[in-house]
Amino acid sequence: MNNSVFKGTLATLILLLVYVTIVSLVSGWNFMLEQFASYWYFVVTLAMGFGIQVGLYSYLKSSIKNAVNPRVVATTGATSTVAMISCCAHYLVNLLPILGAVGIITVISQYQVQLFWIGLAFNFLGIFYMANKVYKFSKRI
Repeated sequence: MNNSVFKGTLATLILLLVYVTIVSLVSGWNFMLEQFASYWYFVVTLAMGFGIQVGLYSYLKSSIKNAVNPRVVATTGATSTVAMISCCAHYLVNLLPILGAVGIITVISQYQVQLFWIGLAFNFLGIFYMANKVYKFSKRI
């Protein structure tokens, strides 16, 4: 479990670093600070949600790897792969507010807050989905 927590924390920090780097490189350090000051609660929550999902996936993957029953491994191996793909696919939506924040697409920037909310909704759905997979896997063991 500790390894999963570490991976989730690392994923959160990396996503925050990517945000800071991209916004700073495109629009400057001061703009990044202004954007982060205005929207820190969205940015941090999205990054933490991503970290939680990475941690859950890491836990599920290591649990499957350590499972004694080979049928469980075969069944849940595909499930965890699909879970991670669906978990990460919705992060394309989460990137849209970042793109709006850096000014790449001005139309998107007009809907930045709404896109943050959409990203958060998908984030929570992804966490629920991954937690559900972990729960179902633990019931099979």
